[in-house]
Amino acid sequence: MIAPRWLLQLALPAAVLAATGLAAPALSQLPPSLAGLKDYGAWGMLAISALIALAFRRGRIVFALATLALAYLCYPLIAHDTLASLRARTVFIAIALFVPLNLAALALTPERGTFNRYGLARLGMLALEAAATWWVVYTSDTELVAYAFAPLYDTQILARSALPQLGLAALALGAAAALGAWAVRRTPLELALAATVVAVGIALHGVAVANVYAAFVAAGTLLLLIAVLQDSFRMAFRDELTGLPSRRELNERMMSLGRHYTIAMADVDHFKQFNDTYGHDLGDQVLKMVAGKLAEVGGGGKAYRYGGEEFTLLFPGRRLERALPYLEAVREEIARYKLALRAPGRPVQVQRQQRSRGSYKGAQGISVTISIGAAERGDRYATPADVMVAADKALYRAKEKGRNRVSR
Repeated sequence: MIAPRWLLQLALPAAVLAATGLAAPALSQLPPSLAGLKDYGAWGMLAISALIALAFRRGRIVFALATLALAYLCYPLIAHDTLASLRARTVFIAIALFVPLNLAALALTPERGTFNRYGLARLGMLALEAAATWWVVYTSDTELVAYAFAPLYDTQILARSALPQLGLAALALGAAAALGAWAVRRTPLELALAATVVAVGIALHGVAVANVYAAFVAAGTLLLLIAVLQDSFRMAFRDELTGLPSRRELNERMMSLGRHYTIAMADVDHFKQFNDTYGHDLGDQVLKMVAGKLAEVGGGGKAYRYGGEEFTLLFPGRRLERALPYLEAVREEIARYKLALRAPGRPVQVQRQQRSRGSYKGAQGISVTISIGAAERGDRYATPADVMVAADKALYRAKEKGRNRVSR
């Protein structure tokens, strides 16, 4: 049984956090030549990650890294006094409150870049939080700090952690908010921000244990760096509208095909007329629906967005005769599907004499059809480019024969 995609996405941050937990104790046993990793490894990770995030214009990650850098900068204040002094306790609770809430806010807001008024506002918020923490220390506000450390609920389970319950609540809220943003957008950045909140929570929980704080700050930084690279890959090789692999990924995949494969070209019938009649918003809904159905094609096939209303289906290692039943099945599935209008209202322009299958169906919804042309590698078509040209010609034959059919 294949695991759901969301579960596979969760596996990477879980593995990084688990590996960090196992590796942290070993940092004390590093040879003298590598001892600098304990002191400067996290700083190196933060610097490299910030440069890459800036290069890829990921402002949210830049400020998430800035938040982690401030938290790591304050670590000596916590470690030196082991939470015995007012200064250490104030800094500790400030990290527990501000870091998860900052990361959650970054997960919930859209990408706004770095060097602009939004970046200035985020930088101002970090400065305001640092100033507020300094003010509490400067004024020796023991009552406020005591209130922050006071238990919210009387339980021995939560008392085992160095984190006050208010900090635990902030961490839980921050992680939940970031996970909620990831559930909606499903991009690596939101998931990495949620996992970084967890990493900061573990770091604060183990603040009294040597190397744990530094190791988990570095782990959070690594998660953010991986997310930047994943998101950049997604933007380069994934079609933003449909979520299918893009033409660029198709071209790379075709360079590694073996001796036997089938390529199919699929096209939405009367799509231009559909767009003119119902508008581009509903046209986008149609493309998403068709892409979703094509992505579920069986027989080992994989769907790609080729461009416009055209899609490519690739069947590595499969002859044309064996691929045809799966192409017929997905064509029939799309033809049966009724796409409900998301907003009330009639078509922009309806030309009754031109209505056909795929036109307005009133309360029953809207249906569309696709035409498919397929070809396989053989003596006549020796390269992927040749096979694709043959599939494209077969697609035109399907159109000429009346559409809503598979041609070879």
